[in-house]
Amino acid sequence: MPSVAVAGRADLTDAQWARLAPLLPPVSKIGRPPKWPKRQLIDGIRWRIRVGAPWRDVPDRYGPLQTVYGLF
Repeated sequence: MPSVAVAGRADLTDAQWARLAPLLPPVSKIGRPPKWPKRQLIDGIRWRIRVGAPWRDVPDRYGPLQTVYGLF
């Protein structure tokens, strides 16, 4: 029986994101703008590390697994 993941249960809070965001490299002004927000991808990385699941099991709400892994 598949389980339903609780959305946002352990995702970054606004306060945590406010402290982390300035430490990330700025988005490049050249080229195509990013399709997925960094916060969403980082939450996907954190989910995968916390759960210990394979990359292919990262929920779709965090973005494509190749994009999440690429940021990792």
